[in-house]
Amino acid sequence: MQKLLFVCSQNKWRSLTAEKIFENHEDYSVKSAGTENGARVKITAGLIGWADIIFVMEKKHRSRIQEKFKDSLNGKSLHVLNIPDDYQFMDEELIEILEEKVGAIIDL
Repeated sequence: MQKLLFVCSQNKWRSLTAEKIFENHEDYSVKSAGTENGARVKITAGLIGWADIIFVMEKKHRSRIQEKFKDSLNGKSLHVLNIPDDYQFMDEELIEILEEKVGAIIDL
């Protein structure tokens, strides 16, 4: 079972939506986190170590992770989805975008 980690800033809308829509997929174990201090679940080296594939919503999230957890990223697959912070939790358009972009990288 592949482990997927979704990351945005606050872990309240984008990455949490991704976690909710993919968490019941039989081939994947899914978690989400945020890069900011006030995040619902803050990203840690442990979460990076747990994940096989890391999906970030924006380039700034990739930069923050690479800066802070450089040593933990060896051998990890890291993908920028380029999804701006324009959506609420479980927004229908956000769900469509996530399914399309994530589906282009992994088998759904």
